[in-house]
Amino acid sequence: MSETNKDKIRESVREHYKGVALSARGSCCSSASTDCCSSPSVHPKKDSQEMGYSSEEVNAVPQGANLGLGCGNPQAIARLQNGEVVLDLGSGGGFDCFLAAKQVGAQGHVIGVDMTPDMISLARKNVEKTAFKNVEFRLGEIENLPVADGAVDVILSNCVINLSPDKQRVYKEAFRVLKSGGRIAFSDVVKTAPMPKEVLEDMALYSSCVSGSVLIEEIEAMLKEAGFTSIKIEPKDESKKFIRKWVPHGRLEDFVISASIEGIKP
Repeated sequence: MSETNKDKIRESVREHYKGVALSARGSCCSSASTDCCSSPSVHPKKDSQEMGYSSEEVNAVPQGANLGLGCGNPQAIARLQNGEVVLDLGSGGGFDCFLAAKQVGAQGHVIGVDMTPDMISLARKNVEKTAFKNVEFRLGEIENLPVADGAVDVILSNCVINLSPDKQRVYKEAFRVLKSGGRIAFSDVVKTAPMPKEVLEDMALYSSCVSGSVLIEEIEAMLKEAGFTSIKIEPKDESKKFIRKWVPHGRLEDFVISASIEGIKP
């Protein structure tokens, strides 16, 4: 894929999530939205619990931080420890960042990176609603992270890497910014079967975390190429229940599934 086409995809995704952020700025949900990876949910707490977050987690963040987006719960596999430095790829309204900030404590630090300026503005406004001093949000692409080499212990991401037109670059950047012994804890959509041409060419479905997904074998190969070891990719069959809602009657669950992705930088 040419760099021009990659940039067209990024711009399309950026514009889509700009709309999501602007819709969320007035409230934590949008009455015009549908249940989807890429739209602010009408019932964000309920939807996030369906994805694997606990009741305690969904009630622990400021209003407007949880947009009900995503396809899983990377917190469940991250095993965050006090004092760690955490990076969240595609941080949105800051939901996972605020949860991580609580776990790593005042001695730890959390960085959220998002390529959509309106999402960064939303997240920063959400910080003002909290007492957290250990969270910051940076504007940037996940293919070109605004983070120094070897700076973080753990990288989180929830249903974002599938949106990138250069996934190998994302994994290489993740490897670069991790400390030796650092780890990744991702939830993402993976492809399970060939998609119809109309699905592959639908940019709305790309922004909805479907068309840009790849096979588990491809993800494993890219992670190995980036340098990761102890790679573990686990599909979540229960995710078909909420994926089915993303596009009613679209049978997306026949082509994609959510999976947890883990790996370690030696």
